[in-house]
Amino acid sequence: MLENIKRAALVARILQTVLNFGLLLLAVILIVFLGKETYALIQMLFVNTSQSSSYLLIEGIVIYFLYFEFIALIIKYFQSGYHFPLRYFIYIGITAIIRLIIVDHKDPMDTFIYSGAILVLVVALYLANTDRLKRE
Repeated sequence: MLENIKRAALVARILQTVLNFGLLLLAVILIVFLGKETYALIQMLFVNTSQSSSYLLIEGIVIYFLYFEFIALIIKYFQSGYHFPLRYFIYIGITAIIRLIIVDHKDPMDTFIYSGAILVLVVALYLANTDRLKRE
């Protein structure tokens, strides 16, 4: 019985280590993409000045925030004792839906549905930040 508990603890430590290395690798990849997006935004601001690039600029800024939020989520994972706070996933979901509205806003019904999804996520964020559910 004690041997099974030790074996399970060893397997859990190995899996935790694999997850940690995977998240660190993902963070490095996201930092590279964040750097590329920064370069693309700088180019868009100073090189392209056409009217159609304003949508591309806004989309680029929202993508930039998505990369930044994923990196912040990984950092928070390590700071909070190896768990992902729910509210960071909600932040990422809201930002992703806003990006979707900016990119694909041709159908008013789709935009309305996306706005409803944002409302649901904001309510979930409010509930996640209540004292009963907040861990931090």
